[in-house]
Amino acid sequence: MINDVIEISKTAGEIIRDGFRTNHSIEFKTNESNLVTEIDKKAEDAIIDFVKKKYPGHAIIAEESGEHKTTSEYSWVIDPLDGTTNFAHGLPIFSVSIGVQKNGETIAGVVYDVMRDKLYSSELGSGSFCSDEKLNVSKENNLKHSILVTGFPYNVYENPNAVIEKFGAFVKNSRAVRRLGSAAIDFCYVAEGVFEGFWEVSLNPWDICAGKLIVEEAGGIVTNFADESININSKQILATNKLVHADMLKILNKY
Repeated sequence: MINDVIEISKTAGEIIRDGFRTNHSIEFKTNESNLVTEIDKKAEDAIIDFVKKKYPGHAIIAEESGEHKTTSEYSWVIDPLDGTTNFAHGLPIFSVSIGVQKNGETIAGVVYDVMRDKLYSSELGSGSFCSDEKLNVSKENNLKHSILVTGFPYNVYENPNAVIEKFGAFVKNSRAVRRLGSAAIDFCYVAEGVFEGFWEVSLNPWDICAGKLIVEEAGGIVTNFADESININSKQILATNKLVHADMLKILNKY
């Protein structure tokens, strides 16, 4: 199955790459920060069409078209273009993210970093890879020496979950904090050892599904801010190399 997920991720990536820096039809979803373009929809249509032809009967949860419910034990969780704001503004940091679940457990995940042509993949119990290279999380155990990454919710101006205070605290207690604009890529960079930790609130299942598995299979950990196991519906995400997890939790729970 993982080869099929890789194949359709690359196909969707080609659609996105071909549409990059062209004129777009932009719509707003919840507010003017939450964008969708015709390319998001075109890529999602291609993925759904592939799934329905290759795996008829499988359920689908997709960002733009919602749930396609069936009685199958399998479900595909799809973000056709993670980082739409970057894409719409010509910033080449965005991805295709597809996870496959069986009875609610993620068994396969792929994140395709479109413009770098880097494909991150994982199967449950088999490790995580970028192309053919096995991924391992960072061995850094000092938060002060760590590079972290985060994202802001679309209603950041309301400061939910004290996101602004948390951001400021991590800026003061780490080497650097980045904000790339694609949660799926953030997860993969933790798995690859680029970042020691990633935190965010108000994500959706399609933001989490593939990336969570990729981090865990690379030796990392993903919990909520109470250090509890999560599923793809969690609204608090902390993904780390394990070694800075406790220190990040302390800061997250100060606010």
